[in-house]
Amino acid sequence: MTLLDKLKNKQVLISDGSWGTFLQQKGLQAGDCPELWNIEHPGDVLAIAQSYIDAGSDMIETNSFGGSRFKLAMFGLQDRVHELNKAAAEISRKAAGTDKTVLGSVGPTGKILMMGDVTEEELYNAFKEQCMALEEGGADAIVIETMSDITEAGCAIRAAKENTKCTVICTMTFEQSAPGQYNSMMGATPTEMVEQLIPLGVDIIGANCGNGIEGMIDIVKEIRKSNTDIPILIHANAGMPQYVDGKTIFPESPNQMASCVNGLIDAGANIIGGCCGTFPEHIKKMAEVAKNK
Repeated sequence: MTLLDKLKNKQVLISDGSWGTFLQQKGLQAGDCPELWNIEHPGDVLAIAQSYIDAGSDMIETNSFGGSRFKLAMFGLQDRVHELNKAAAEISRKAAGTDKTVLGSVGPTGKILMMGDVTEEELYNAFKEQCMALEEGGADAIVIETMSDITEAGCAIRAAKENTKCTVICTMTFEQSAPGQYNSMMGATPTEMVEQLIPLGVDIIGANCGNGIEGMIDIVKEIRKSNTDIPILIHANAGMPQYVDGKTIFPESPNQMASCVNGLIDAGANIIGGCCGTFPEHIKKMAEVAKNK
């Protein structure tokens, strides 16, 4: 059963939580390549995936957020795109088994089109390479996430739709610019995201990072004003990051995040999970609320 079929049969599905923050807890150091852990520390990566499944996640992402050749080039690993992404999907597939969904994580390249850093064709080809490797490793869906540039997001959507059979999800990151108003770093609004990305064939749309979970309610409402039908995925941070005693922390507790789940559902969200600072305890509480809705 595809992810879209599951959404038709159930009102709300639960996704997973943070990967980067969790890897840091397991020993990932600043300057290390997270995707290389799929080869060098597969047991730790599998443990993260399994912990979310055990907490009640209906789907699990892959440790491949920075798996494009542009991001991997920062570590001299640009020639290992296929290997690292395929391994990422294989690990999450092992945790998911046959009944849970694997979401192949695809993050932004870090290149800026408007600055001439890269061409649309180069972006498309990089995303194509990554998405095909994730599908080969067992991903059921591609989640293009943390996007701020609609054009880059569009390149990734086209690459996934045209070169894989995966369900394609795209989430952008929005920050509050004024009361009730949200924009990406490149100025896009949730409405503009809907109007420009849905025609490209994206199957699920939404937002991640950038906000605590309460701010996501307004974003979902804005998306629903523009489109009443497309499934919406929300991966919220555990609050806005705070720098305390030399460390970055995310302050929202599992109960605080769970308290907003009904608001997200009422606004029209179909898939709810977490981003930075969320752990299995957060997902477990959120799943309990969604189950009892």
